Amino acid sequence: MFGLSHNAGLLLSTAVAVAGLLLLIARFKFNSFVALILASMFVGLTSGMKLADVAKSFQDGVGAVLGSIAVVVGLGTILGKLLAESGGAQVVARTFIDGWGEKRLPWTMMIVGFIVGIPVFFSVGLVLLFPILVTVVRRSKRRMLELGIPLVAGLSVVHGLVPPHPGPMVAIELLKADAGKTILYALLVGFPTAIIAGPLFGKYIARRVPAELTGSLADQLGQPNEHRRPPGFALTLFTILLPVILMLGASALDVTLGKENSWRQWGDFLGSPIVALLIALLFSLYSFGFARGFDRDQILKFTNDCLAPVATTLLVVGAGGGFNKVLVASGVGDAIAALARSSHVSPLLLGWFVAALIRVATGSATVAIATATGILAPIAAATPGVNLELLVLAMGAGSLILSHVNDGGFWFVKEYFNLSLPQMLKTWTVMETIIAIVALAFIMALSMVV
Repeated sequence: MFGLSHNAGLLLSTAVAVAGLLLLIARFKFNSFVALILASMFVGLTSGMKLADVAKSFQDGVGAVLGSIAVVVGLGTILGKLLAESGGAQVVARTFIDGWGEKRLPWTMMIVGFIVGIPVFFSVGLVLLFPILVTVVRRSKRRMLELGIPLVAGLSVVHGLVPPHPGPMVAIELLKADAGKTILYALLVGFPTAIIAGPLFGKYIARRVPAELTGSLADQLGQPNEHRRPPGFALTLFTILLPVILMLGASALDVTLGKENSWRQWGDFLGSPIVALLIALLFSLYSFGFARGFDRDQILKFTNDCLAPVATTLLVVGAGGGFNKVLVASGVGDAIAALARSSHVSPLLLGWFVAALIRVATGSATVAIATATGILAPIAAATPGVNLELLVLAMGAGSLILSHVNDGGFWFVKEYFNLSLPQMLKTWTVMETIIAIVALAFIMALSMVV
């Protein structure tokens, strides 16, 4: 392209695609779903991919993303609708407000997101906690971003840093790092990082970016329903955390038992996101449904009503996954890897930087960590004294930086929070970048004492 080397041409086409995507959506108000398809086709055609592979890569990316989250989002949305209709969300919100006080609500949401996010994927955690966020915002009259940013900050930090999330686990396996130490260091780094990127940044940005928690999802999952027989706080909390408990149990069995152990196999089955959410949903039919006096027709109406708004969200998120897949298939990640191999800096800084570049180019935190680990593994082996556990965290921190339009998570949060593209860039993108930089600072400080 324009006489450039192949790698330089790939990076240029990616930059043009991202800029064009931002322009189409923000300036010309183009439909996000269609704009993502156009950007994907542009990258595929200008990167030298085989014509037959361009559409197939996009299709594979959409299928991979929707295959992993569509069922989870559907089940979680029904669970959230029953939580709202039963009055359970009101019970939790009232307990949080009365127990912690309104001044501490941002900290409460951050802690809830951090804890719930440890055993579950980011999307699962957001689906589970979104109804509570909506209800707390409306009852407390606080700015949406003042509470929403701490929630997603807690979820995002553990997604990028804490095993058993896929990115850190890939790095642990490839580097042969100690999982226990990695978890300990991740908690030491992650919690203060979540505080800075969550309650502190949330308070700052909420005053500068006006945003209301509106839209079909918020209306469906956060209706101010004061049910005559709401569930108790303990029953509500147990129902919400049931999938978290099942997933956490599966992770514990994976650590303590061999792969062929039948208990571990059953634990992995029951702790898979789809099965765990299905079990929680079936239990919620009693705890939030029949026990509250709803009949079968009412419950069926609730489940049907709440699924329609999810369709648009899934299409946009799926298209984001397709764009990501085309970027990966075109070789953008390999182009960045080739540039990084000749560098001579600290392995921790290099790992963070390589993961950050690949994250910005491809939009996938897991791809960023996996690719960066492949590059850093021989460097770490040849460099005496490298702390492998901190290297895992450095790459995890880098993999979170500058989330933008090529990241499926970006669109997921955008649709749930009902934010415009400029609002997302000023809030979510900046928050993710704060997490990446602050976490690196804590990792480098920790490297001086461990």
